[in-house]
Amino acid sequence: MAAMDASYAADARRIWQTHVPRRGQADTVQGELLRAVEKLRDEAQRNGNINWDEHHERLLAYLRQTLTSSGLFTEETSAELAMDLDRLADFEHPLTDDAPFDRITYRVVDWCRAQPEPVRHEHDLHLKR
Repeated sequence: MAAMDASYAADARRIWQTHVPRRGQADTVQGELLRAVEKLRDEAQRNGNINWDEHHERLLAYLRQTLTSSGLFTEETSAELAMDLDRLADFEHPLTDDAPFDRITYRVVDWCRAQPEPVRHEHDLHLKR
């Protein structure tokens, strides 16, 4: 299994440290995107999606909406992103491989690189966790 690209890993770590709170939703879109990926990764890999509920569906929808509507990605990259998000949506078959989560993280980092200034995230009352 290949490790995450060092440049992307460093940026993801910086985004996490800067924009993701210890608990609850992030105040920035940058932080909320990364938080969403990691919440979905944790649920799949640690819990086998046993606790999958509408909260996870909303995180997935947030990623899909924010990343796919950005216009940042090539047709090929957009197709790969959609495929990875669709695969995550199949919660009855949890992903244990890091590769799809890492590819989505790459797209989050790309989005954050295109939006270097913090973008305010409006907290969704349905995403309390």
